[in-house]
Amino acid sequence: MSQTLNASTLLAVPMAPLVGAVLAGIFGTQFGGNWIGRRLTHSITILGVLIAFILSASTLKSVAMDGARFNETLYTWMTVGGLSMEVGFMVDGLTAMMMCVVTFVSLMVHIYTIGYMEEDEGYNRFFAYISLFTFSMLMLVMSNNMLQLFFGWEAVGLVSYLLIGFWFNKPTAIFANMKAFLVNRVGDFGFILGIGLIAAYTGTLNYTEAFAKASDLSALTLPGTSWMLVTVICICLFIGAMGKSAQFPLHVWLPDSMEGPTPISALIHAATMVTAGIFMVARMSPLFELSETALNFIMIIGAITALFMGFLGIIQNDIKRVVAYSTLSQLGYMTVALGASAYSVAVFHLMTHAFFKALLFLGAGSVIMGLHHNQDIRYMGGVRKYMPITWITSLLGSLALIGTPLFSGFYSKDSIIEAVHESHLAAAGFANFAVLAGVFVTAFYSFRMYFLVFHGKERYDQNPDAHHGHHGDDHDTHSPHESPWVVTVPLILLAIPSVVIGYMTITPMLFGEFFKDAIFIDAEKHAGMKVLAEAFHGPVAMALHAVTTAPFWLALAGVVVSWYMYLINPAVPAAIGRALRPLVVLLENKYYMDWINENILARGARALGNGLWKVGDRTLIDGLLVNGSWKLVGRVSNWTRKLQTGYLYHYALVMILGIFLLMTYFVWLNK
Repeated sequence: MSQTLNASTLLAVPMAPLVGAVLAGIFGTQFGGNWIGRRLTHSITILGVLIAFILSASTLKSVAMDGARFNETLYTWMTVGGLSMEVGFMVDGLTAMMMCVVTFVSLMVHIYTIGYMEEDEGYNRFFAYISLFTFSMLMLVMSNNMLQLFFGWEAVGLVSYLLIGFWFNKPTAIFANMKAFLVNRVGDFGFILGIGLIAAYTGTLNYTEAFAKASDLSALTLPGTSWMLVTVICICLFIGAMGKSAQFPLHVWLPDSMEGPTPISALIHAATMVTAGIFMVARMSPLFELSETALNFIMIIGAITALFMGFLGIIQNDIKRVVAYSTLSQLGYMTVALGASAYSVAVFHLMTHAFFKALLFLGAGSVIMGLHHNQDIRYMGGVRKYMPITWITSLLGSLALIGTPLFSGFYSKDSIIEAVHESHLAAAGFANFAVLAGVFVTAFYSFRMYFLVFHGKERYDQNPDAHHGHHGDDHDTHSPHESPWVVTVPLILLAIPSVVIGYMTITPMLFGEFFKDAIFIDAEKHAGMKVLAEAFHGPVAMALHAVTTAPFWLALAGVVVSWYMYLINPAVPAAIGRALRPLVVLLENKYYMDWINENILARGARALGNGLWKVGDRTLIDGLLVNGSWKLVGRVSNWTRKLQTGYLYHYALVMILGIFLLMTYFVWLNK
């Protein structure tokens, strides 16, 4: 029986973190006079997110067990003509799952932050920001219309900007947050065009109403072109997702965003904000199913991101940047799944990835704390005997990431590879190669990082920056120490779902009824999911069968190669690096994307702007129109002024001459 959910309970989910954020942001900072101290600030914000998590979990239970649904408008903001702009919630399997992921990861990050940020002056401000972020993300996933989706979309972008530049005295952080903001503006321009086209041609911003008219859209073309309207809408929407979910070539902001504190990296750049684009495409599946062109485009972009961003992870030395490139690569996998019309698989990978990637980021943060804020993996090694909990949880996270059978990442990643394999799109050949090669690359750089950090000989004393470390004293070369319980408890709580959640949820999420109202697939055109369902005989059989498949052996090969190169024979990577020097330079410069953006695109835009300003604005508008008109008036008035002498006989003469001329004219006319 499908029961409805309570509107006020649902409203409490985003409101609880918002109230926490407002209280902490106003009364916990200089802005409101520092009324409440650190302990009260983190208690209020954690309580808000805890309430949101408990309510989300109970919502998920009623959605999954009792088939409860909710789709109502709570508040009409304004009506313009026939277009009403509303705030409303739509809760189905997709939303309920996202709500739980967002609130759970956010809760873990809030608790972890107590330990990670304890020495920071901006402690209360940080809690206000991450609670505000949680509110924004919940508004995004719960919305039932595109206006509210866009509000949440921009709000997470704004909070992300505030958080990346959290240490606003660091020039690199300020550059990084500006870059994130600007790159996201490029994507959001496409996104708002897509929403505008939907509003223009369907007359509604509501999901269900717009989807009901989707088939009418497929008959239209964009005026003045031969392009299918639905293709243009889908590509515009996906450009929004490319910005938010950091797909090539709009990926450049994500690695730089590692300048923010580590808890942010876990919350925003692994689990929630970067997955907003994936969520949005899955939510809009009724539209995307109508356009093969858009799906091909999505698949190509995702495949490029999945493979080429993984290569960059191989040469990074900053522990957080390795994990950042791994996030880019995994987002590429999700995007490929969307292109293969396997929306449920993409969202399933989104969920499993949220847990193990947040775990890896928080594990990296714990290592950074233990090593007195050293982030360079070349100067780590042997950390496992000092930090056993961080070691075990990071190992579990890495195993999940590379797709070890029975771990959560295995179920979602293998399903993506299968779905691409079954896809009949033109782009599937390249995508199939990219996702398979990506398996080896992922295993290689993940375990390169793992071995360099946790195994091998200790290299803390080789660090050239050690003596002028974060705190300016000399204890930086001392041995590491395990982090406090507020850091290790979230690690353990994230490690559990990283291991078991895939096993537990694959059947209902991919082959059951869980997403039945939320995701639409045109089964005749895109039969991939049907083939997967026929081949699926339960999670255990899938894990056993994996031993006979290419992805398993590729991942194993990646681990073995990295073990040999970084633990047994470290001369090998150095030799390869020398032999392939031009390739390494290309990777170190991140394919020169930043150079192209700064020197070609930014300079081109600047030159265009300068041209418009100097030629268009100063010469044409100011010079010709504005200044030219008053100069003309001035010249004419100068000339007429000479005629105004003030002598009566001059005027009398002019009048007589005038009458004479008029009489001559009329006589001439009447001839």
